[in-house]
Amino acid sequence: MSAAAVALLVRCALLGLLGSAWGVSSAPEEEEKAAAGAGGGGPPAGQPPELPTVALAILARNAQHSLPYHLGALERLDYPKERISIWCVTDHNVDNTTEILREWLTAMEGHYRHIEWRAEDEPSSYADELGPKHWSHERFEHVMRLKQGALNFARAERADYILFTDTDSILTNNQTLKFLMAQNKTVIAPMLDSQTYYSNFWCGITPQGYYRRTADYFPTKNRQRVGCFPVPMVFAAFLIDLRKGETAKMAFYPPHPSYTWPFDDIIVFAYSCQAAGVQIYLSNQEHFGYINVPVKSHQTLEDESINFVHLILEAMVDGPPMTPSKHVYLPPKRLSKIGFDEIFLINLARRSDRRHRMLSALSELEIDPLLVNAVDGSALNSSDIKKLGVDLLPGYYDPFSGRTLTKGEVGCFLSHHYVWKEIVERGLDKSVVLEDDVRFQPYLKKRLLRLMDDLERAQLDWDLIYLGRKQVNSEDEEPVEDVRNLVVAEYSYWTLAYVISRQGAQKLIDAQPLSKILPVDEFLPIMYDKHPNWDYKKYFPTRDLQVYSVRPLLAYPTHYTGEAKWMSDTETSTIWDDDSHKTEWSGSQKTLKDARTIGSGTTGHSFRSASRDEL
Repeated sequence: MSAAAVALLVRCALLGLLGSAWGVSSAPEEEEKAAAGAGGGGPPAGQPPELPTVALAILARNAQHSLPYHLGALERLDYPKERISIWCVTDHNVDNTTEILREWLTAMEGHYRHIEWRAEDEPSSYADELGPKHWSHERFEHVMRLKQGALNFARAERADYILFTDTDSILTNNQTLKFLMAQNKTVIAPMLDSQTYYSNFWCGITPQGYYRRTADYFPTKNRQRVGCFPVPMVFAAFLIDLRKGETAKMAFYPPHPSYTWPFDDIIVFAYSCQAAGVQIYLSNQEHFGYINVPVKSHQTLEDESINFVHLILEAMVDGPPMTPSKHVYLPPKRLSKIGFDEIFLINLARRSDRRHRMLSALSELEIDPLLVNAVDGSALNSSDIKKLGVDLLPGYYDPFSGRTLTKGEVGCFLSHHYVWKEIVERGLDKSVVLEDDVRFQPYLKKRLLRLMDDLERAQLDWDLIYLGRKQVNSEDEEPVEDVRNLVVAEYSYWTLAYVISRQGAQKLIDAQPLSKILPVDEFLPIMYDKHPNWDYKKYFPTRDLQVYSVRPLLAYPTHYTGEAKWMSDTETSTIWDDDSHKTEWSGSQKTLKDARTIGSGTTGHSFRSASRDEL
C-alpha cells in the first residue's frame, strides 16, 4: 500500500462541524476504492493485516459531569484511530454537553476514520417527562431510534464492529476493545464496576422481560467466578461483531413484531438478540472500567453529578483512576472550607501517593484542606521519644497482639496532638481532622453541612464527632434527639475522620496524655468514659469529653487487613522504646473490616436503589 493511499485512509476531515445539521467527514467508500486502487487489495507480503474497522456510537444528554472522562477514556483506547468511525448525537440538553462535544470533536479532526455528528439545541425536554432523569415513553422511543441510527450508520460504513458506550461508562482499561474482539462473540460487554453492587448486566430475566434474581449475579460482580459468561441482557457498554450474519436480524427500533416486554431500549435489544438466535456474553476477566449508579427518576442533574464525583473518588482508591480528556476544558474547582474554620489533612511526607490521592479527592469535592506533615514514628529513636516527654501508660498492651506501643502509634498520637494544639492556639471553634487513608461516602458535603446546621439548631453541647470509626461492641447506641443521623458514641476505634471543637481540643490537651501515652484511638474512648479498661481510665480522672458519631458513617478506611493494598504505619513498625523489636504483624484486629458492614459493599455504604439497578 502506497504512502498516498495510507494518507487517504487516515484522512478524517470534519465538514460543517459547527453547524446544527449532521456533520460529515470524508466518505469512506471513496477512500476504500482509492486505497484498493493504489495498493492492490491487501497488505504487502510479510505485513500483518489491518485491524478490523469499528464504529463508535456516542449518545449524550446532560452529560457534562461525566463526558470529559468518557471521551478521555475513548481517545486513550489502544486501537488505531484511523480504523474507528464516530457516530455522535446530542439533544434535549440543559447543560454544557453540546459545547464539550464540539470542542472534543474539533480536536479529534483528522485523527479518526470518519466522524458524523448531530447536535440539536431544542427542545430541552420531552413533552411527557417529569424531569431530566425521568425515562418517559417518548424518551425511550427516541433513544431506540437513535441507537438504530447508529447501527444503520455502522452497517452503511461496512464497519466490522460497533461499540456502544453510555456517557456514564468510563473504559479506563485501554485494552478493552482489543480484548473484547479476541473473545470472538457476536455481542459481548465488559463488566463495569460501580460504587455499589450495580453493574451493566443481568444474570436472569423472566418470560415477561423483567429482572430475575439468580445465584450467579454476586459471584460474577464480585469476581468470585471469572470468565466470559452467557447472560440475557447487557447495557451501557457492549460490542457487536457485525461480520457475523445473525446480526443482520438485530435491531433497536422498531421492536420485534412479537415483542411484548417492557418498552425500554436495553430490553428491546435483549429481546432482539434472543429472536435472532444471538447469545449475549459478559466478560469480567479484566477490570475494564466504571459505571455511575443512576439516580432515581425524581432526582436532579446535581444528584447525578454528586454520584459521579463519588465514582471518581472510588476509582482513585481502587484504581485505575479516571482521567479527563486533555482536549476538553474543565473549569477550575472552587475550593472552600465548607463552613469550618479549618480542615486538617494529616499525611506522612514519605507517603506521597496517599497525599496525592487525598488532595485530588478533596479537590473533586471542592474542599480546601491544610496539609499537616505527620510525625514519622519510624524516624524517631528511643532517645528522641523520651526528649519529647513521651512515656508509656503503665500497664498498656495491645488487646489483640499483646505487644506494647509501637513507634508508629507514637507518631500518630503526636500528629493528632499537634493538630489539637493548633486548634486551641488559633482559636478554631470547629474543625475537621482527616487522616490520609480515607474513603469518602456520597453526599459528604451536604451531609456535613446539614449536620452542623442541626447541631446549631439543637444547641447540642459537643466536643468531638466521629465521621468514620469502628464500633468495638455491638450494643445499640442512643440516637440524639433533634439531630438527624447522630448517635452517642460507644467504645470505638480509628481516628481517620472527625469533627472537633476548640473546647474538645482543649480537654484533650489538658489531660496531658503524652506522659502516659497509648494509641490515640484508645485514648479518645477513655476521655468520653466508654473505654472498658478501668486500669487505664484511672490515669485520666477527668473524662467528660462529649463525643458523638454520625450514622451512617461518612468515611471508611481505604483498605482493611487482609486486602491486597492494605498497609499500616502504626501496626507495622517497631516497639516504642526498642529499635530492634519489629512489629511486622499483618493480622491486625483493629483494621479488620467491621462485620456490620460486610454485605453492604466494599466501603460499607448503604445500597441505593435505582431504576436499572440489580437489586
